[in-house]
Amino acid sequence: MDASSLAAIWLTCKLAALVTVLLLLIGTPIAWWLANTRSRLKGVAGAVVSLPLVLPPTVLGFYLLLTFGPQGFIGQSMDAMGLQRLPFTFTGLVVASILYSLPFVVQPIQNAFEAIGKRPMEVAASLRAAPWDAFFSVAVPLARPGFVTAAILGFAHTVGEFGVVLMMGGNIPGKTQVLSVKIYDYVENGDYTQAHWLAGGMVFFSFIVLLLLYGSRKRSSWSQ
Repeated sequence: MDASSLAAIWLTCKLAALVTVLLLLIGTPIAWWLANTRSRLKGVAGAVVSLPLVLPPTVLGFYLLLTFGPQGFIGQSMDAMGLQRLPFTFTGLVVASILYSLPFVVQPIQNAFEAIGKRPMEVAASLRAAPWDAFFSVAVPLARPGFVTAAILGFAHTVGEFGVVLMMGGNIPGKTQVLSVKIYDYVENGDYTQAHWLAGGMVFFSFIVLLLLYGSRKRSSWSQ
């Protein structure tokens, strides 16, 4: 395995770890709101969060590229503020990955919050627990299986991204060339041996992810 492959693996792991942490921070309040709100906007918000599940990744990447590019509103605003535009940068990969992997984190946590029900929070309130205290001491521990599933899925989905990261980040070695793009690069150049090594590693990784998911669900069912 050459240095460029190792660089792609390291970049992919760094991207997936960072995106997973940010997704848990961003997705938890969204999941809590979706699980508890009675707003008429719940359906619209849920559809927006779930959109990457059905939207082709190249389509999402294309519109992100337009939005953050030199002709896009956000891209022009960043130019006006003297900030670097996001396309073809690691930060751009992070933003694109967060948007594309959001439903894989929000939905397991939302399902876990909904499974808890309102009774534990009502009991905590009756004991004069503040809302934030009840959330962190009651809701989050009870929803732990959902958080575990969300973290595993968020990390694994980010590792396996291709279309959205290729559109938003391009194929810059050591900067935006992630593992899936590196495999495509090897295949395009006819280097099937190196492609086999990386692709086989991703197959093994995917199998381990599924084992972890099924194992965590089995443990949570036993604990109940």
